[in-house]
Order: sequence, then structure tokens, then C-alpha cells
Amino acid sequence: MKSNSIWIRSILVLAVGALCLTLAASITAQVQSQTSTTTGMTTKGVTIEVGEVVAVEGNSLFVKMSDGSLRDFPNVPENSKVTVDGQQLGVHDLKPGMKLQRTTVTSTTPQVVTTVETVTGKIWHVTPPLSVILTLENGENQTFKIPSGQKFTVKRSPGDNGMETDAWGLRKGMIVSATKITETPLTLTSEHTQVTGTMPADAPVLIAKGNAKASTTAEATTTTAEATSTTASSQLPKTGSNFPLLGVVGLLLMCAALGISLLQRTLWIKS
Repeated sequence: MKSNSIWIRSILVLAVGALCLTLAASITAQVQSQTSTTTGMTTKGVTIEVGEVVAVEGNSLFVKMSDGSLRDFPNVPENSKVTVDGQQLGVHDLKPGMKLQRTTVTSTTPQVVTTVETVTGKIWHVTPPLSVILTLENGENQTFKIPSGQKFTVKRSPGDNGMETDAWGLRKGMIVSATKITETPLTLTSEHTQVTGTMPADAPVLIAKGNAKASTTAEATTTTAEATSTTASSQLPKTGSNFPLLGVVGLLLMCAALGISLLQRTLWIKS
């Protein structure tokens, strides 16, 4: 008994599925749709933002922008890299004072999606200019809304080219064919972002200090050389000639000899 029940349920499920597929195929066959896409010219825009690193807390980056505002960039991915002086640095390598520049290139491509829907059927009821009920080739009735300005091609027979009319010219029993064209504009946008940076502003100052130190050392060396030169000059008289001193001594001896000679002559005269 149970096996019969399961068998019956299986048959019902298959029947319902087949019916749904039949209805879907029928509707698809009656309302034909074609879609095409037209792509326009791509335009690119470049946006440059400049700022200075204020702090890094975890994966949150705080940057002072060029306009003075403070921006928070939370949850910066670990694989995000910044090119600083030729090196690839992660968010944890960034230091306060670093200058960052983010260049964003935005590519915009316009597209127009055109959908053409065509339906053919016999008018069962019409409510101009709002809607029309058509009896399709499979014998089913389907309601269609009439777009503003929609035109219909009325055919006397399936092979007739027919004549064109609007919703007010439709009558029950007419075989009509209608085509609906829908154009949907789309915009495809893609962005490419690159972040570069430079070392803090005090890095050049450190180099300048090193030059200043070298210059100071050079000046000290020059001063020492000058001092040595001055000392050498002050010691030059010690290394001068002794001839002036010998001349003075000789003069004194000559005077002494002359004095002794005069004294001896005076003593001889008196004797």
C-alpha cells in the first residue's frame, strides 16, 4: 500500500514539473526577447590626495590631509603596500611624519543595453491606452501593459504584413504583433589606486647636521693649524743668530782694554 502511495506521488511530481516546463516554454515561445549591448568610449579621471602620517594604531592609519582635516583609514589590509623611496612598506612600517600621496585612476565606460521584445496574438480584450489581453498561439490568454506611444501591427492573417495602428485602433478578434524596445543606460566603473610616500621631513635635516659637523671639524682643524703656525712664529727669535750678542761683548772688551791702557800710561807718567 505504501509503495503504491509513493509511486503515485512520484507520478504527480513529474507531471507538475512537466506542466511547468511546458508553460514556461510556451510563454517563451510566444514572447520573444533579444538583448544587445552597445559600449561607448572609456574615459579616465585622475584624483590625487596628499597627506602626512599622524599615527598608526594596529591596522588603523591616521593621516592629516593637505586641507588640514584628519582622516582615519581603519582596517588597512596587511597586503596593502606603500612605495616609500623605492621600498615596499606595510601599514605597520609607516611612521609619523611620512608624506603619502594616493593616486586614483577611475575608468568610466558607458553602455546601453537594448532589449527587444516581440509578441503576437489575437485580441481577446483591450482597454486603451492601458492594457490588452491577447490569446496566444497556445490558446492561453495573457495580459500586457501598453507602453506610452506603443504601436501595433494588425494582421488579417498570420502571413499578412499588416498595417500599423495605436492602442485606440485595436478591436477584439484582431491578430496583432507588437514590438517593445527598451534601452537601459549603464555605466561601468573601475578604479586603480597607487599609494606612494617619502620619508619624514627630518631625514634631510639629519644629513644637514652631519655636513655641519664635518664642516665644524674642518674649521677646528684649520684653527689648530693656525694656532700651531702662531706658536711657531712666537718661537722664531729663540732660533735667531748669536752675532749681535758677540758684537756687544767685543765692544765691551775693547773699551776695557782701552781703559787699562790709559790707566797704565798715567801711572808711567807719574813715576
